[in-house]
Amino acid sequence: MSRVISYVKESIHLLKEKEYQQFGMKMKRLLIGMKFTDGLLYHILVYALLFALGYIYLYPMLYMVTGSFMTMEDIIDVAVKWIPSTLNFENYRIVIEEINYFDALLDAIYLAGVPAISATVSSALIGYGFARFDFPFKKILFVLMIMTFIVPPQITMLPMFRMYSQYDLLGSIKAFLYPAILGQGLNGAIFILIFYQFFRMIPKSLIESAELDGATPLKIFTKIIVPLAVPSIIIVFLFSFVWYYNETYLSGLYLRGSSLLTLPLRVEQYITNFTSIYPEGSRARELMQAVKLAGNVLTLLPLLVLYFFTQRYFVESIDKTGITGE
Repeated sequence: MSRVISYVKESIHLLKEKEYQQFGMKMKRLLIGMKFTDGLLYHILVYALLFALGYIYLYPMLYMVTGSFMTMEDIIDVAVKWIPSTLNFENYRIVIEEINYFDALLDAIYLAGVPAISATVSSALIGYGFARFDFPFKKILFVLMIMTFIVPPQITMLPMFRMYSQYDLLGSIKAFLYPAILGQGLNGAIFILIFYQFFRMIPKSLIESAELDGATPLKIFTKIIVPLAVPSIIIVFLFSFVWYYNETYLSGLYLRGSSLLTLPLRVEQYITNFTSIYPEGSRARELMQAVKLAGNVLTLLPLLVLYFFTQRYFVESIDKTGITGE
C-alpha cells in the first residue's frame, strides 16, 4: 500500500513538473516568440520606439498649432501650457494681412515650382546620359558631380554670389532657375543619382529592341524611358519643390532687393521688422510669439496640402525606386 501511495505522489510530482515546464515554454513563446521578432517583448519595444519617435516629431507641431491660437494673456500666463483659453484667430488675420499671404504664396509656389520642374528635367537627362552612354572623362565628370553635393554650400557661397553678380542674376528667379536647368540646383547631385540608379535598372534589351525598330535616342528617351521613370520623376519633383520652398538663407542672399521672396523668408522678415521696433520683454514682443507660430503654420500648410493629395503617388514611388527618404 505504501508503494502505491509513493508511486501516486511521485506521479503527481512529475505531472506538476511537466505542467510547470509547459507553462514556462508557453510564457517564453509568448514573450520572446519562436524567432524573437514574433514575441510580445519585441512588439512592445517596437511600439515604444515608434511612440518615442512620434513624440519627437509631433511635439513641435502640436506646440506650434496650439500656440498659434493663444492670446497675449495665454502666452504670459504660466498656467496655460497646451490648451488656449479661447481660440484666437487674430494671429492668423495679422499674418494674412501684413504679408499679403495669398500673393506671397503664389510667389513662393512660382519660386519653388519653376526651378523644381527645371531640376527634374535636367536631372533626368543627365542621369540618363551617365547611365546609358559612354563618353570621354565620364568617370571624372561623375566624381565631380558627386563632389558638388559633398562640398558644403557655405564654402562656395561667396564665389557663387560674385559670379551671379557679374552675370546679373541676383534679385530674380534666374539665380535659382539657371543652375537648376544645368543640373546644379539645390541638391542636384542627389536627383541625378536617383535617376542614374533607376535608369541602370532598365533592361538594355528594351532599348536595343527600340533601336532595331529605328527609334532615335530622343524618341527612346521620351516614349520609353520617361513613362517608366514616372516614380523617379515624382520623387525628384516633390523633394526639389520642398527644398526650394523651404530655402531661406540662399533666398535671402540671392533674392535680396527683389519683391520675390519665399514664404518662410517673408514671414521671418515681417517678424524681424516688427520686433526690432519694440524693446526686449515688451508685451508687443510677447504677442509676436503667437503671430510667428501662426505664420509658421500658414507656411507649412501648403506643403501639408500637397502631401495630402500626392501621398499615394509618393509612397508608391518610394517603393518602386527604393529611396528611403532624405
